[in-house]
Amino acid sequence: MAKPTSSVWFRPMYSLLAPRGDTLWYCLALLSVLSLLGQELTRCSALAADFEGFGDEGEEEETSDSPQITDLPFRSPLPPPTLTQSDFETDHGPPLESPAVPSPPSDPTPKPSSTTFDYWDEDEFEGLPVQEPQQDQKSPENVTPSSPGESDSKPVEKPPPTVRSYTVEILCGSFLIAFIINYFAGRRANENIALAWAAMFATKDSIFDKNFSLLGTGDGKDTPLLLKEGQNVFKFYASGRRYCQSLLATMELQSRHDLISRIYNFIVPCKDEITFEVCMNDDAMDQVVFALAKKKAAKVMQKETKDLQRFANLVSQPTNRKWVVEDLSVISESREVAGDLITEAVLDQVFGDKAFEKFGRGFISMHFSDQHPGTHRKMLLFKFALPDANHMADMTRLVALVPYYIDLIGRYKVSSQVHSKTEAARTKAAQEAYKEFMNARQEALQKRKAEKKKMMEEAEAKLTAEALRKKEAKERSRQMRKAMPKVKMTRAH
Repeated sequence: MAKPTSSVWFRPMYSLLAPRGDTLWYCLALLSVLSLLGQELTRCSALAADFEGFGDEGEEEETSDSPQITDLPFRSPLPPPTLTQSDFETDHGPPLESPAVPSPPSDPTPKPSSTTFDYWDEDEFEGLPVQEPQQDQKSPENVTPSSPGESDSKPVEKPPPTVRSYTVEILCGSFLIAFIINYFAGRRANENIALAWAAMFATKDSIFDKNFSLLGTGDGKDTPLLLKEGQNVFKFYASGRRYCQSLLATMELQSRHDLISRIYNFIVPCKDEITFEVCMNDDAMDQVVFALAKKKAAKVMQKETKDLQRFANLVSQPTNRKWVVEDLSVISESREVAGDLITEAVLDQVFGDKAFEKFGRGFISMHFSDQHPGTHRKMLLFKFALPDANHMADMTRLVALVPYYIDLIGRYKVSSQVHSKTEAARTKAAQEAYKEFMNARQEALQKRKAEKKKMMEEAEAKLTAEALRKKEAKERSRQMRKAMPKVKMTRAH
């Protein structure tokens, strides 16, 4: 019984797996239909990836300003799917013919075509992308230029540096080296001039050593004679002489240590100068205002110096005696004082026609006044030009004028007639000075009152209405009390 049972189960399965006759043809037809349907679905999905929807002509006109689809990036189209064709015919008709598959071109760089698919109808479908030929990236002809951003990011090769590239640095370094060398050389040159002057006039058995008991800034033997206040300023101090309290000599030299100043001095020449300031005793100098200087310097002194402007005038050359050279001008309070101070000895030694050309070339000015505007009233001022260190002896006669005029002014007494005139001039000047002082004081008081009033007005402007009303009431009551008559009360006995 087992054998009939197995034949019953395997007969239907065998008929399904191995059909015969019409059943076989029906199965082949069904498989062909399913194959065609799958190919159509695959082709539609590939086209949908490359193309977006198609609109009306009106919609294309509205979107004409938008970028064309050929300008946008797109993916390379997929190759058309191959169709399988069956070798049989069905009752419903012959099978569909599949499109011919194009053979791949032999050229590796195919020419661009207007459409990717040849079997598409161009009238029905528009806007199909044009496939650009793929260029060989390895060939140098097809290399596209890089974008500006990429070119900027790449480092630019600079040319190798040359000597001209460091022109500014070389100039700055050369100027710095020249400035340093000039600083030490100029400082040394100024020190040599100052030491040469001190060696000539401030050492043992020199002019100042014979006329002053104390030279330098201290009492010891090792104290320096010169006091250096700068690279171009040196001072010398002396005291211990009759008719005067002290002598201070200030040497103002050129700024040789400064390169810029030295260049300026080449363009605008200037001289090294020495100034002597002698403080006279109060009882050793009479009423004298006198000045002697070169003509240009004399005009400047008369305009800028207060005592010369107030008391002195230019003195013309007398006809009955010798006088100073024409290059010099005399400013004095009286002609008598000028004649007494310009002696024959001074004319023969320095200020005469013959002596001035040889010994007076370094003379600048001298100024004697008992009305000096500084802290000390009675002063003698001398100003000379310094020669170089090797010719310091040329100014010996000029330096000798300092002790000579100290003794001359200390012994000099003006006549009674001149004294009365000078006394009247000083009294008038004192009154004018007092008036100026009072006027300045009055102006200062008025200014203070105006400032105080302004501050009170600003304070009133910041007060409230209630505070302002109280202040007005208080002021009104004060005025009423002030206007009331004063009553004197007496006590009855």
